[in-house]
Amino acid sequence: MARESRVGDQALLVYPSEDDVAAGLAGYTAKLSEEFAKGRGAFTVVLSGGYLINCLRKLLEPPYVDGVDWGKWHVFWVDERVVLKTDKDSNYKLAYDGFLSKVPIPENQVYAINDTLSAEGAADDYEECLKKLVKAGVIEVSPTSGFPRFDLMLLGMGPDGHLASLFPHHPLLKEKKRWVTFIKDSPKPPPVRITFTFPVIDASAYIAMVVVGNGEVEAVRKALGPHNDQSDLLPVQMVSLENGEFTWFTDKEATSELPDLPNP
Repeated sequence: MARESRVGDQALLVYPSEDDVAAGLAGYTAKLSEEFAKGRGAFTVVLSGGYLINCLRKLLEPPYVDGVDWGKWHVFWVDERVVLKTDKDSNYKLAYDGFLSKVPIPENQVYAINDTLSAEGAADDYEECLKKLVKAGVIEVSPTSGFPRFDLMLLGMGPDGHLASLFPHHPLLKEKKRWVTFIKDSPKPPPVRITFTFPVIDASAYIAMVVVGNGEVEAVRKALGPHNDQSDLLPVQMVSLENGEFTWFTDKEATSELPDLPNP
């Protein structure tokens, strides 16, 4: 059972353990899957890399593995390393090996980058793919901003507070026109990547930010603790949803440095 609170306009769930986070995340994702699949016949899900994929493991177990309408899922990546899909650094490979290969999502509804292109080419190609899916009605579009509106983004955060491949103090934090862009100087290897931009992230209907363990304790403290310095925000603090719901899925360890937080 999670302890629930709010930090500004974001919901904060603190579970006793990582295993409890995985269970809570499975229930949350399955519920949204059912709502969107019934409501509009598709469920657009954006994945990140890292330990998020392992945190989805409960979806591979009953009652979810046979209860979720996997045929309605359309899967995307919030960022990707510009490497071959077979490379150990590929977010696609991580997700395929740990999750996608174990559920019956149609292959043509899993949208990996074209790994034969340059960073610029891969970003342009992925953006064009999204635009075609918007025109086809698979991806909704924000009536406010005109950017694609994904149903659910399942994201993680780095120790420096980055999300997607949007890193502290990097010029890409200010990109407001592109849907997908590229980075060749990522401070975290590998350096060449493509990434969604903030306007796409901000257009999301739901974001689940999954942070467990002790690797991001300081970033969690800064992101969710008291802060008055608006001039030095972490990238994760720069998310500003137009009309969506942002929920932190955390465990006791990740939030151990937050002041005045009740223990689960």
